[in-house]
Amino acid sequence: MLDCIDNLEHVDSVKEINFDLASNLIMMQMTSYRRMVKPDDKFLLLNEREETNMARYIGIDLHTNSLTACYYDGKDYKFSTYETNTLGLGSFILTLRKTDLLAVESTGNSNYFYKHVIKSVKEIKVVSPGQFNVIRTSVKKTDKNDAKALAFYLSKDMLPESRVKTDAQLQVSRISSSREQLVKTRTSLINKLHGIFNSLGYKLKKETLATKKGLNSLLEYNLDDLTMVEIKIFKSQVEYLNQGIKEIDILLCQAGQNLDGFESIKSIKGIGEKSASILLSHIGDVNDFPSADKLASYFGIVPRVSNSNETEKTGRITKRGNKLARTTLVQCTLVAIRYSNYLGDFYRKIKQKKSAGKAIIATARKFLKTIYLTIKNNWIFEDFGIYKIKSV
Repeated sequence: MLDCIDNLEHVDSVKEINFDLASNLIMMQMTSYRRMVKPDDKFLLLNEREETNMARYIGIDLHTNSLTACYYDGKDYKFSTYETNTLGLGSFILTLRKTDLLAVESTGNSNYFYKHVIKSVKEIKVVSPGQFNVIRTSVKKTDKNDAKALAFYLSKDMLPESRVKTDAQLQVSRISSSREQLVKTRTSLINKLHGIFNSLGYKLKKETLATKKGLNSLLEYNLDDLTMVEIKIFKSQVEYLNQGIKEIDILLCQAGQNLDGFESIKSIKGIGEKSASILLSHIGDVNDFPSADKLASYFGIVPRVSNSNETEKTGRITKRGNKLARTTLVQCTLVAIRYSNYLGDFYRKIKQKKSAGKAIIATARKFLKTIYLTIKNNWIFEDFGIYKIKSV
């Protein structure tokens, strides 16, 4: 970028400036330095640049504090690096054209980047890093090489895309992820408590240690002073986490109500408010999936298929996608089996032929089809057993 941009310290220090205003300020500063621009500069000023209909392919290696952009016009590669603050993103946007196509890997701040850049280009493809092995397994992994690979494969239309979600869906995903982390931490502490008592010859049920009554009963044991201090510390931490999980459950349910399809999916027996929020945040726009089978593949509950010559084998499920959403779906299916004779009979039939694990996955896939049709058609369930439905 132009050297004069580096001297705009008074703009760079403003952290909370409106993004559009920042872009305008950059434009004003660049215009004032117009005569300082050399003919061989990599990028011309926006109001002096000759717009063309030729598409450029831009690969973005995005980090928390900076981004490296590779501009590919089908012949040459050009690189530039920007900070990911307001000024840096504004400077980057000024190099873009309405005919440009961008590719960026899905990261923690890729949605923030997408929101601010999408209006300045033709299209942005958010790439799934787990499926783009060219970068993940590269032996020469640098920011420039990663950006170059994205630009090149974008030009060939060979990038595995991630779906871009709304702010409401991302909010629910973030809250549900935080809840999962709290639950894991609580489980770890409960396991520690259980291990302490087990080492002292006391057999306790783990599930009781998550309750207030069970935690209070730990103080009734006749243990040495040091052990009691340890027990009290872990006990207080579990109690604190219990309170935090209760509060975040309320937030999760409230945030879930803002998602399209919440009332429809919640009406299905076996799915509560928390589960509905988690499932919807993962599904996003159901119209992105042309069939229930495509949605099942997105949840990772379809078998791997190996087809070579005349031999075709099916293996375990792919387990692609969000683990929390998949686990939530299975848990809801286990509950729904108790309410639906149709699902219950199907589960028992598969279980007799194969195993309980395979049976529940097969039933979950059938249950997911019900979820898919319910959301897609905006239905409200009246009776799961005989599939009475009424249109909203």
